[in-house]
Amino acid sequence: MMTQANNTPGSDQPLEERVNNRSQRPSSQAFKDFMGSQWAPSTEATSPGPDAVAPYAAARRRALSAKFPGERLVIPAGPLKVRSNDTDYRFRPHSGFAHLTGLGVDHEPDAVLLLEPTEEGAGDDGGNHLATLYFRPMAGRDSEEFYSDARSGEFWIGTRPTLDVLKARLEIPTAHIDVELEEAITAGAGATEIGGMRIRLLRDVDLNCDALVDTSRINTGVDLEASDRLDGELSEALSELRLVKDDWEIEQMRSAVEATVNGFHDVVGELPRAIEHKRGERVVEGAFFARAREEGNDLGYDTIAASGNNATVLHWIRNSGQVNTGDLLLLDAGVEADSLYTADITRTLPVNGKYSDVQRRIYQAVLDAADAAFEVARPGRKFRELHEAALKVLAENLDAWGLLPVSLEEALSPEGQHHRRWMPHGTSHHLGLDVHDCAQAKRDLYLDAVLEPGMVFTIEPGLYFKSEDLAVPAEYRGIGVRLEDDVLVTADGCENLSAALPRTAEEIESWMAGIYAANTK
Repeated sequence: MMTQANNTPGSDQPLEERVNNRSQRPSSQAFKDFMGSQWAPSTEATSPGPDAVAPYAAARRRALSAKFPGERLVIPAGPLKVRSNDTDYRFRPHSGFAHLTGLGVDHEPDAVLLLEPTEEGAGDDGGNHLATLYFRPMAGRDSEEFYSDARSGEFWIGTRPTLDVLKARLEIPTAHIDVELEEAITAGAGATEIGGMRIRLLRDVDLNCDALVDTSRINTGVDLEASDRLDGELSEALSELRLVKDDWEIEQMRSAVEATVNGFHDVVGELPRAIEHKRGERVVEGAFFARAREEGNDLGYDTIAASGNNATVLHWIRNSGQVNTGDLLLLDAGVEADSLYTADITRTLPVNGKYSDVQRRIYQAVLDAADAAFEVARPGRKFRELHEAALKVLAENLDAWGLLPVSLEEALSPEGQHHRRWMPHGTSHHLGLDVHDCAQAKRDLYLDAVLEPGMVFTIEPGLYFKSEDLAVPAEYRGIGVRLEDDVLVTADGCENLSAALPRTAEEIESWMAGIYAANTK
């Protein structure tokens, strides 16, 4: 028996078209003709010239090219991601793509950077590859896409660059993704033992690219398991390429840190209102987010605005708690610049502007641990030594307070590690396009690496005494402290990029008092 729904006019409308029912757009030819006429030239029709990042991105591509001669490299930006039904998250390209092209902010969904092999030394800048950027340029204003496509139409999302504009800005040849990409990726591909072209793909970024490459491999007899390993080596190389920052990247980091410091100032100014609000942590989170959007692209990661015992939850991002006088507020936050480089800073602040005796004692121990790691941060030392130096200081303090269940020597031994109950995370991680940058790098180039100028990483020891922790006296319970700075290794030592933000307990109390006084005038 036919149901009433199937008798309803329009019930045979394809499912994929129903999302457009809300638009109520006219379909008359008169409307289409009028919409396609009488528009001024696009503001994106000309380019101001090469972006400042262009020569740096070219050098990065040249370095990658040297690692994979004779192989086709496919690096997608990634697609838009649906947030809810027909609305998308703000687009952010994969960091490997951004690093090699210099594209930040929200350019360009679905884009793909392809490095085509040449004779050795005959490629771009004497490299082994010729680069082409494939993307979907702005449609003409005489097309239906202009006003009908909510994902790419200029009427909906604003102007987008043309092929010529991006070519001029990035100094990379460009091509239309819908017309030329499939052939460019698959042409001549196949098993190398029979003369085919080997493809390496940055996987799990764009499912369409994954499917296209995998289908090509299946059709040409390429071993898929071996290809997965080769693809992994490309991902690894892209991470390792970012371990040492160039001058342009370092300037981006400085900008992100400066905006983040401003955000911390904003938060202190909002603490009186946070105290009065039932979800004061959200007040803190909102104050920082406003600064991130004003000065940068977005947050580099979800803000941790943790008050009281919530500060003992390492990645507390619910931010649904109250902010109470007498508690500590652990604020771990970073502004992501338009270039997508992010800061990552933590300060643990006394909500009422004054540390209690036990809060100050714990804070000073964490500060001393951070200072010990700073002493290690210089060329020639190993990355893992930062962590070792900080942990030793923390263990010594825990021992002095009578909290270790064994001797200090036993706790510090590989078989002990009892002190890690209160500091279970690492002390440092690389920082850049990702808040945990270079994460796919090989162990010997990350944990076991020798520090060299241009490396940027965090130093962030902490102590966390949960309210339910019966291994410590009651006065410690519910207190979490972390101190995190962003550090640049220089030729003869290191530079604290976030030094503009107070670090000692006395400096923090004075800084907060000054902001409160200024806000009450």
